[in-house]
Amino acid sequence: MQAVVAHVYDVTNSPSAKTNNTVTRINCIFKDCIGLGGIFHSAIQVYGAHEWSFGYRERGSGVFHCSPGQNQCYTYRQSIVLGETHCSQYEVNKILRELIRAWTGDSYDPLAKNCNHFSDAFCEKLGVRKLPGWVNRFANTGNSAMGITQSTASRLRQAKAEIGSAIKVASRFISGRASNSPRKPKSQSNRNQGSPHDMTSRLKHMISFCSTSQIPDETADPPKSS
Repeated sequence: MQAVVAHVYDVTNSPSAKTNNTVTRINCIFKDCIGLGGIFHSAIQVYGAHEWSFGYRERGSGVFHCSPGQNQCYTYRQSIVLGETHCSQYEVNKILRELIRAWTGDSYDPLAKNCNHFSDAFCEKLGVRKLPGWVNRFANTGNSAMGITQSTASRLRQAKAEIGSAIKVASRFISGRASNSPRKPKSQSNRNQGSPHDMTSRLKHMISFCSTSQIPDETADPPKSS
């Protein structure tokens, strides 16, 4: 049996001291005062004198190691014992080799596949509990929100396409009725109603107005907060 320890850091690797101070304040408020979470980096230590984590790299594996609690890119916060593994050191080394191959550096994503996701995957293979929810809650919440936004945009695009098809069918139907109907002298009421062509044009305009500008642009930058 060997203890499995998570080392948690505040993410303060920005070149801007102001940004790092902001992250620290966010973590203090949302984690320490409210208990929700924050912006954190994590690494797992089991056997030996190394902690293992994951990050972005253009080529090769994104898995790396350093001395426990000594990652110089971040500000150390605390250590959490997650349990004891039944894996031998040989088995742990085998697990690490598998993770090193599977977790490539270019697959890193700050919301969907970050260091905390790696820690959870490592812990699962070691047979111990995962990180506390607060460690990665901001990323998980952000990833869920992105999924909802993309799904909503997709549904709106589909609705717009269906509306466009409906316009074409309605236009052909109205035009067909107009061409097959015998011409009659226009009464005052008919003049007020307008021709089938005018009705079709107004229909197109109304539906086009309702169906455009309502779809969020997934590629647009988010609005800047004041």
